[in-house]
Amino acid sequence: MKPFIFTRIQYNSGDWDTDQRMPANILNSLVEYTTIPIDEKEKVVLLSSNEIFKSPFCYLSGHKLVEFSSQERDHFRKYVENGGFVLVDDCNHDIDGLFAKSFEQEMARTFGAKALQKIPNTHEIYNCFFKFEGPPTTSFELNGWGDDLVHDYLKAVQINGRIGVLYSNKDYGCEWDYDFRNKRFLAEDNTKFGVNIINYALTV
Repeated sequence: MKPFIFTRIQYNSGDWDTDQRMPANILNSLVEYTTIPIDEKEKVVLLSSNEIFKSPFCYLSGHKLVEFSSQERDHFRKYVENGGFVLVDDCNHDIDGLFAKSFEQEMARTFGAKALQKIPNTHEIYNCFFKFEGPPTTSFELNGWGDDLVHDYLKAVQINGRIGVLYSNKDYGCEWDYDFRNKRFLAEDNTKFGVNIINYALTV
């Protein structure tokens, strides 16, 4: 089995380089809880590059505009339709914010108007490693900026019954953006859902 590489997508619009400690934290959790071999270094790939097709899992995030070029859109669509998995996280945690509105419009352009849909809280991704009753709440959802709502669902683009794009307005990137050595101070490790996401991406 090849080592898992945490691959971040760099896109030309918006701000893609968020939550810089988060990948190392999630990689530490994979070591702690699973037998998945890992590469310790995050990899950044241009969405317009063919490098994206080498990674089974990618992460895309930001606060600002998401507007793909025609080549970026073509690569994103081909990547997902050929079995790739993208975790997309809205750092604004705001369904009316610029990132959310522009990303959802981009998914409609890329996959069709009805492609991005809420997934049920009984979905396999919530039970494929650790057990959850739905998407875990983040501390950032009720911090007085963003839409100040707890989102009780995630959305996804599914291809042949399998999630290809998992979309969150919950700001998991910020929630997991801390030095992994500080995890011991938490009553419950809040990165466990990240383990589920990657386990799903690699096995389903």
